[in-house]
Amino acid sequence: MSLPVLHTTGVLYRRILSQFPQGIGLAFAYGSGVFKQHGTSQGQMEKNMLDFVFAVDDPVTWHTMNLLQNRKHYSILKLLGPTMISSIQSNYGASVYYNTLVPVDGKIIKYGVISTDSLIDDLLHWKTMYVAGRLHKPVKMVVQSENGKLRAALMANLKSAVTASFLMLPESFTEDDLFLQIAGLSYAGDFRMVFGEDKSKVANIVKDNMQHFRLLYSNILRDCPQVVYKPQQEKLEVDKSPEGQFIQLMALPRTLQQRITKLVDPPGKNRDVEEILLQVAQDPDCGAIVQQGLWKTVSYSSRKLKKMWRGWRRKSSVSHMS
Repeated sequence: MSLPVLHTTGVLYRRILSQFPQGIGLAFAYGSGVFKQHGTSQGQMEKNMLDFVFAVDDPVTWHTMNLLQNRKHYSILKLLGPTMISSIQSNYGASVYYNTLVPVDGKIIKYGVISTDSLIDDLLHWKTMYVAGRLHKPVKMVVQSENGKLRAALMANLKSAVTASFLMLPESFTEDDLFLQIAGLSYAGDFRMVFGEDKSKVANIVKDNMQHFRLLYSNILRDCPQVVYKPQQEKLEVDKSPEGQFIQLMALPRTLQQRITKLVDPPGKNRDVEEILLQVAQDPDCGAIVQQGLWKTVSYSSRKLKKMWRGWRRKSSVSHMS
């Protein structure tokens, strides 16, 4: 009798990870090769590329070891050495360096490397919301260290996703509405959702993974004083009063607050953030303003990554042919 799928894939992920240097404090797999999406067969899913993100405390040391162990994974940028690769990782795009189209243990994978500090910063403040947005959705955790600061940031990121979604939803809504809103946060302003990708992608992510979304968010919803959560009925009611919305706005990540204030505050006034958010909380278009702030955040990092991804794919293809 064959092993259950979850057990099999868990072993597969650990086997893949064993072929990389130590020093990975957090590793997760995500995307259509990991979680079934509506309309995709099991056979198609097994052929999809596996996507990973690795968080490491010391990127220079980790890339040094990985270049020795897995030099063929890298594009022509390997000639620049680990210090330059780490600099590119830290200073461009979303602070993630990707190696893509990598054959490992019978699978084709893509893996991104981010420093632990950059990951925590994105989780807490949504500077790019690139990795933070992936962690709004279910992922397969392969490694998770006992780093208390990182664990707290992972939870804060989920709470922020709930808060931002509350502001953009009506007073009463369903679990399905909430999870669709959460799953769509990181796609607002993403060039891939305008050109070349299925427009129903968000719905396909949620439809076959409701149990995984509930596992991520049910405790947060039960403990949140601003919502009445009725899990048996799969319904929620949120406080949409100006006072309630102000509390929610004040709980948003710093970068999103800054984007919102720039949208509302006329140049030269320089009012403080609290005063501006109080004004937004009383605006009938509060949800639309939050949505526009998210668009600004995601589209900014998306435009920067667009050119980098094209370059990585082109260089990676050349690298793997050599």
